[in-house]
Amino acid sequence: MKDLYDAARHLVWLTQFGLSVVLPPVLFLLGAVWLRKQFGLGGWVILVGFALGMVAAIGSLRSSLKAIERQGRAPKKKQEPPPISFNQH
Repeated sequence: MKDLYDAARHLVWLTQFGLSVVLPPVLFLLGAVWLRKQFGLGGWVILVGFALGMVAAIGSLRSSLKAIERQGRAPKKKQEPPPISFNQH
């Protein structure tokens, strides 16, 4: 049962990772094409949309990789302070 849970968790991470990298450039490009058609702007809008989409994808990739790394680390045990003795008060 634990293996199934781990597989499902990894599948969710993989899906989220893929969508968070692919969707920003696609959405920015679609927005740039819409702006170009709607307002009659030049081809430079497509380049700006692509650049912004790539910046957003790289930022999302970076944050996803940090989250995956944090989840993969072993949890740190909280160290309790030693009890106060007679000489430490």
